[in-house]
Amino acid sequence: MDKTILIVDDSFSLRQTISMALKSVGYQVVEASDGQDALSKLDGRKYNLIISDVNMPNLDGLSFVRAVKQNPNYKFTPVIMLTTESGDSRKQEGKSAGVRAWVHKPFLPPVLLDAVAKLVLP
Repeated sequence: MDKTILIVDDSFSLRQTISMALKSVGYQVVEASDGQDALSKLDGRKYNLIISDVNMPNLDGLSFVRAVKQNPNYKFTPVIMLTTESGDSRKQEGKSAGVRAWVHKPFLPPVLLDAVAKLVLP
């Protein structure tokens, strides 16, 4: 499987957990420590999916998604928010920004992998 997923989260241990789960089923992974770091990794390479936290320093997840959707190279790249945020208003804000799925922390890897399988671009 030659599919690459960008993981954006300020927690190193959580990025490692997500990365291990994704790599265990054959995905390539690129990690970013916050939205600003992630934007620097949108350098023309193809991402089949982005998984992002909402609450991060420097550039939060929803602002990051809005910036992604303004970039013609990544406009159609699906985004999963992986977050502790569960309010309907935040979910609606995410949907308006272009988020395709909302997965709650703490998460079970099979639940995340199921969401990834449904949304990852070919």
